[in-house]
Amino acid sequence: MDSTYMYRALALAKLGTGYTNPNPLVGAVIVKNDSIIGEGYHRLYGGPHAEINAFSNATESVGGATMYVTLEPCSHYGKTPPCAEAIVKKGIKKVIIAMKDPNPLVAGKGIQILKDAGIEVITGILEHQAKKLNEVFIKHITTGLPFCVLKTAMTLDGKIAAATGESKWITDETSRKYVHLLRHQHSAIMVGIGTVLADDPLLTTRLEGMQGRNPVRIVLDTHGKIPLESNILKCDTHKKTIVAVTELADSKKIKSIEAAGAGVLMAPVKNNQVNLNYVMEWLGKNKFDSVLLEGGSTLNYTALQEGIVDKIITFIAPKILGGTTAKTPVGGTGAAHICDAFLLENMEFFKLDNDLMVEAYIRKEVL
Repeated sequence: MDSTYMYRALALAKLGTGYTNPNPLVGAVIVKNDSIIGEGYHRLYGGPHAEINAFSNATESVGGATMYVTLEPCSHYGKTPPCAEAIVKKGIKKVIIAMKDPNPLVAGKGIQILKDAGIEVITGILEHQAKKLNEVFIKHITTGLPFCVLKTAMTLDGKIAAATGESKWITDETSRKYVHLLRHQHSAIMVGIGTVLADDPLLTTRLEGMQGRNPVRIVLDTHGKIPLESNILKCDTHKKTIVAVTELADSKKIKSIEAAGAGVLMAPVKNNQVNLNYVMEWLGKNKFDSVLLEGGSTLNYTALQEGIVDKIITFIAPKILGGTTAKTPVGGTGAAHICDAFLLENMEFFKLDNDLMVEAYIRKEVL
């Protein structure tokens, strides 16, 4: 039954997706006499943690009960008191943990508090699932960098637009709705100036039946070409736009961008473009734990080349466009040899109505 209860805790944790960043997703279940008597999850950044919510929802005394929690209980004072100490005070007899906390402030200290209090602790139940659930948190807390997802949509023959440049719509409505869910899950969304000039996107989150979170919009604009009347500068949301420019941009245009209400990030130049790694480091230092790339083929290739991409999500529509000049998801100069290809691993496939969604991770190690 350990796996059954932990699956329930993981399902609860997922309910916090998009609301807890840069904190992890955590779920907790309290079991006594083979019955669930309390459960909870981390609902909102800065709010009570999963363990505390589970205690608040308990239908009877939790003394002598077992707690299932997807992540090691915290041991430090942050926006909330340590959950490990609360577990001890409540008289929990046994704690089963999916994964240890990679946060250096915790790193086994929460488990040690429980053991020192005589509580039995078991770890590693559904650890793989817990790590996948919190892949964003793990990357950010251990490296200081955001977890980066590259999203593309193409036809079966690998085209992101027709030869004329027309691209609406490659995929069906279900896939497009899923993209809005992806936006809700990430703290920033990034595009190149080419996408702004070609499509004039809003890059907001529009979800039916729920209040989606709008990510901060990042525009890579080496020369400061963004039109001041762009939707991305005018759209009225509680999250702003940041335009990353370089010394190659006109100083008067930079002031105009700021006057339009956007933030300006002055980045160094690399290969006549905004230095992507600098931008990612800046985002990480400013508590952006995740970035969704929704750019065109140029940005996609640069991002892969610079090694900032962790995960790729590709939507494939059952359409064939053809055309030797029609754009593909990844442009640039491309790999000179097959052995120079960007390698993927852990591929998964999902059917979204008529479209196919492929999810895969960039293989980081060198073969």
